[in-house]
Amino acid sequence: MKKLIFILFAALVSVSVLAQKKKPAIDTRLVNVDAELQKVLETWKAPGFAVAVIEKDKIVYAKGFGYSDYENKVAVTPNTLFAIGSCSKAFTSALLGLLNKEGKIDFNQSPIKYLPELKFFNDDMNNNIIVKDLMSHRTGLPRHDYSWYLFPTESRDSLIERIVYQEPFAGVREKWYYNNFMFLAQASIAEKITGKSWEENISEKFFKPMGMTRCNLSIEGMKRGGDVAFGYKLEKETTISKMDYYNIAAMSPAGSINSSVNEMANWVKTWIYGGKFNGQELLPAAYVSEAISSQMVVSPGLPEKEHADVHLSNYGYGWFLASYKGHYRVEHGGNIDGFSASASFFPSDSLGIIVLVNQNGSAVPSVVRNIVSDRMLGLAVTDWNKELKARREKAIKQQEEDQKVKSSSKVKGTKPSHILQEFSGRYSHPGYGTFDLVVERDSLFAKFKLSKLWLRHYHYDVFESFEAKTKVDTTASQTLFNFLTNESGEISKVAIKIEPALLNAIEFKRTPVKINVDKDVLSQYVGEYELGGMIAKFYLKGGETLFLTVPGQPEYELIATSEDRFSIKNLDGFKIEFVKSGQVIQEAIFQQPNGNFKAKKK
Repeated sequence: MKKLIFILFAALVSVSVLAQKKKPAIDTRLVNVDAELQKVLETWKAPGFAVAVIEKDKIVYAKGFGYSDYENKVAVTPNTLFAIGSCSKAFTSALLGLLNKEGKIDFNQSPIKYLPELKFFNDDMNNNIIVKDLMSHRTGLPRHDYSWYLFPTESRDSLIERIVYQEPFAGVREKWYYNNFMFLAQASIAEKITGKSWEENISEKFFKPMGMTRCNLSIEGMKRGGDVAFGYKLEKETTISKMDYYNIAAMSPAGSINSSVNEMANWVKTWIYGGKFNGQELLPAAYVSEAISSQMVVSPGLPEKEHADVHLSNYGYGWFLASYKGHYRVEHGGNIDGFSASASFFPSDSLGIIVLVNQNGSAVPSVVRNIVSDRMLGLAVTDWNKELKARREKAIKQQEEDQKVKSSSKVKGTKPSHILQEFSGRYSHPGYGTFDLVVERDSLFAKFKLSKLWLRHYHYDVFESFEAKTKVDTTASQTLFNFLTNESGEISKVAIKIEPALLNAIEFKRTPVKINVDKDVLSQYVGEYELGGMIAKFYLKGGETLFLTVPGQPEYELIATSEDRFSIKNLDGFKIEFVKSGQVIQEAIFQQPNGNFKAKKK
């Protein structure tokens, strides 16, 4: 019996030893890194993150920290899907790299040659912008991000049509400035040349051959996947709050990919190996070299006193370039509602680092990237977690101090020039989109496709905006809405400073909201009216639309805006008001920029 027990014990020991041999030993450079990264999670109050470290063609470290579903305490794994945001940009530009090798596109040609529907704000831009400028953020355009963020659409053609109305802030190649629209344009060029959608191109050229089988390109794809992260934000530096997924829609080529650190590792491996994955060339070597070379200076990138060996700030094609403690780094971050990301590699060191976090606008990707870089490159260790947190706290404190001494420009004792109802209407800008202003419960609201703002009177005809919630945070004003009048004194447009790089605000033109009027009511207005020796005629078409003709002028369609009041369609500042005696129409008042004119009904 004792002999049997000894044999069983020996067998168990043997199995245990074999299991230990099969378990890969942790890289000595990363010993105890788990505890350090766990501290990062706690310091920044992040719900969760995942990190993968690649050296040459191997993943030497991959781990999840915290939770993908914070409420239900579902753990993050290296296979958890996160939104990677603008880390998607290198994928989009790489499509043009493939087409360039095939001789189907020349980076030094005008993008309009390949996408004729693309037009810019002025002739200088149309004549001088080349494809390279789109790839390296040097067109002279600012971001104009609210054009797609507040006014999303599933139509890429619709977004391309907006570009011609978007004002530049600098000359072509004069300054670097981040612009998502130009990555949309690159995707549209690739679609035009290949006859396939951006989604098909990305899947066929990259995801499938790189074994990125769980990656997807939309929120719907994210929702269908298993082991996915929810997005969160940190409110007032203390409270972890869940955010809705943001559907980037037609702007997806600039930032819609959802991936895991394990699968993003394959993408980074390909770049480390000069475009090859498992020995097969998936990206042209010449393009890889050009894409990670400086195409535009982002900023001076001067070294700080504390970090003399961290400097350089340039841009390639979909990649930021920097020197980190004497090592050349290629990197791109990503931010989309509830998520932040970093994909980086050191080409001379064959080292790659992927960090994905489900926290909005998070510092975690940068902190983790730097911690791992120091260890893997054998550099003097910097306590990046402590240092960057101290910088963050200092910045918050400075903001609070600035707020205390900030003087308000608000002029007290003023009131709007019109009743709230007369501010309501539909407001449009061809380079942005359309939103409605409505009056609800004696308050003015701006209603966008995916959001709603409450407008509170500030002074004169200026209103400040707040996110419309059950409990409004009145300390968090979004921006000012400055309403402007036409010569007739009616509200004609609103100016909103939503593109900080431009001196002037973006102006949205107002169209009064049409109200439905019963056919029997409209018929009361029909007839001939004597107007300064002429006869103006009002009549119905289709039984439901009122029209006006005046001798020598075209036919005008009238839009009912309130009881007995109409606007003349497409004529700003021209209105008609019908005057009753009892229930009988007596006259029509033509309200025009040059005065009001009465016309008696015959």
